[in-house]
Amino acid sequence: MSSLHSFELIATDGKLIRGDRSIGQDRQILFITGFLSKRWGNKSKALVQWCEEKGWGFCCYDVRGFGESGGNFTDYTLSDWIADARTVLRTLDTGPPLTLVGNSLGGWIAWLMAQELEQIERLVLIAPAFNMMGLRAKSIDPERRQAWQGAGWMPWDDEPAHKDWPLAWKWVEESEAYWKASFDRLRQVHTTILHGLQDSVILPGGSRQFVEQLLAKDVAFPVELNLVPGDHRLSSPENVEQFHQLVVGQP
Repeated sequence: MSSLHSFELIATDGKLIRGDRSIGQDRQILFITGFLSKRWGNKSKALVQWCEEKGWGFCCYDVRGFGESGGNFTDYTLSDWIADARTVLRTLDTGPPLTLVGNSLGGWIAWLMAQELEQIERLVLIAPAFNMMGLRAKSIDPERRQAWQGAGWMPWDDEPAHKDWPLAWKWVEESEAYWKASFDRLRQVHTTILHGLQDSVILPGGSRQFVEQLLAKDVAFPVELNLVPGDHRLSSPENVEQFHQLVVGQP
């Protein structure tokens, strides 16, 4: 990753969005991470390696309140992380054609950005978490949901990895509002969805339902759904190769 250079962007609240970028030819890829994921993980490392081999540009960043970016996690919600994506995308509005690759919650954010911004030519969604917090609120027992709404805060669950990251109830309200508007302004950007059939965190049925609703709105929308064996966590070299072929192995 010798061609990468770090950058800092000032967000609307004065906090810094930190990321890394390489300049390439023919195409540039922006990777948007999932919930509680830092910018450098298996998927971003696989992508940047592939981009280097192709001579393409690559960019990834941490959202405010997480990773190396500024701010406190509890100060931000979905709308802020969408604003972070816009801020980064403004730096990519010149140069080669742009592909967004979004993972989990980042997949939904990538979809919203692609519908909003003309600069985005292609879209790749990996196990996209559409309406993530709205669905979470519906899936937990009523007492826990009422406690979340009443107190205004709740961790995603009681797992050690999540209990120190309390979520405002505002996350649920924003998630539901953005989901209701997901198909309001359809822009026909080529979209590929990749989802593991054994994914137990973000269920593949959500991607199926999304495609069905999308095609009901626009039967000619250029969307492709790839349901693949496993959970697609890139845990083996074979999965990394499959990732290359299905996600960025496109004309």
